[in-house]
Amino acid sequence: MLPETSISFDCQRSDIRKIYNAAETKCRLNLQQFGPYPVLVEGGGYDKIWLETQPMGGEMYALRNLEAALWNCRLFMEYQRADGRLPGSIQCLPDGQIEPEFNKYQGFCFPEPALNLYYLFGEDRQFLSMLQECLMRFDACLWRTRDSNHDGLLESFCVYDTGEDMGLRYGDAPCWWSEDTPPADRTVVPMASMDVMSWSFASRQTLAEIARIEGDSRLEAHWRAEAASVAKAIRLHLWDPSRGACFDLDRYGRQIPVLCHNTLRCMYWGSLSQDMADTFVHRHLLNPEEFYTPMPLPSIAANDPCFRNSPENNWNGQPEGLTYQRAIPALERYGYHKLVTVLGNRLFQAVADSGFRFTQQFDPFTGQPSLVSAETHHPLSNSETGPIQDAYGPTMLACLEYIAHRWGIHPHMGNVWFSLGSGNPCQVHAVFYGHTYEIYNDGTQAEIRVDHHRPLVFACGERVITSADGQPIRHIPIE
Repeated sequence: MLPETSISFDCQRSDIRKIYNAAETKCRLNLQQFGPYPVLVEGGGYDKIWLETQPMGGEMYALRNLEAALWNCRLFMEYQRADGRLPGSIQCLPDGQIEPEFNKYQGFCFPEPALNLYYLFGEDRQFLSMLQECLMRFDACLWRTRDSNHDGLLESFCVYDTGEDMGLRYGDAPCWWSEDTPPADRTVVPMASMDVMSWSFASRQTLAEIARIEGDSRLEAHWRAEAASVAKAIRLHLWDPSRGACFDLDRYGRQIPVLCHNTLRCMYWGSLSQDMADTFVHRHLLNPEEFYTPMPLPSIAANDPCFRNSPENNWNGQPEGLTYQRAIPALERYGYHKLVTVLGNRLFQAVADSGFRFTQQFDPFTGQPSLVSAETHHPLSNSETGPIQDAYGPTMLACLEYIAHRWGIHPHMGNVWFSLGSGNPCQVHAVFYGHTYEIYNDGTQAEIRVDHHRPLVFACGERVITSADGQPIRHIPIE
């Protein structure tokens, strides 16, 4: 039996309260049964679980439905091939049969969310062992099949390997590719990829953390050294110090010069050093001509020749809900907690202005939602105006997560984050780790309680990190 988890939030700010309530209500539309297993699909017309979104999405939803969070991760492990390859997506057919799809990798937002669930599952060692075996096999598969020229750089073979639908920088690459050998007749792929390299880094870092949990210092040192070798290769071959960003290489070893947001993805996986992340954030992410547009985080810098402000599912331009979702751990990992607060404000404004719709993309200059539906039979379609996208999971979960990281309670690797944002009186109640956690925030100062014991009082504007039983560890400014 899984441990009890729950979360509730109420506040005086009407726009935040409406966003929170709408996101919670519409997230429930994305709960489906895959055979006997409850899962949270991506939504907004996407009725599968994808490796790039749903392990992370399930983990962000875990306090609301821990069983769905479990199967959003575990189904990928259950359907891992004998050679170590993970399915890029999993669907449930009309007859109830579960079908794993191996025609792309489709990103890899998996290892850290799965490890965070280990703590929410009550530190289940069987799950931890399953995760360890999965990541070892996956990493070995990458290096066996995705370094086709043996230069020490892992490769993407098709557009959907990294989930960059319509990506112009991929040139004539196929959208799908099932083989473990690269296309032989294309001009760009096999592409030496910062994303695929970062998947290996994240796998190895998580394996090191699992070894630490198990008390195996020798194995921990091994995996940290293996991860460091990947990070070194990224810096030497894919990081351009003159431009302050990472760039992939085409099949001939030439830099693909498109300034894309994928360096931020590398920050999500933790594969950059602090100085590399600082350079990218200050030179590019905060540059209003590039990624700090009125609605920030376009997929490609707004002044890049490949930028396209296209409203359909298109990773050449418009800011994506998935990018906002990944940006939270990416930026917090490198100390940019206050920037997470700013990005949350931008996302809240865009969603509120849209009438509390949750779409996949937004116009980077106006913040207007792009309402092109991915599925003409989506349940929220309008019969008069045609299909309108809503209930897109990454955008909804991003909103809930930005709220949690500003005014809420967040479980993180066995610790608890109490985020005490100012100016918004609120109350938060959560149950996990076998404890009850509460925040009573009057907008200026806040009380935190663990198991209803005498409160600790703090000024608003910071995050208080505690142990599971409420012992303060450190404070972080978030405003």
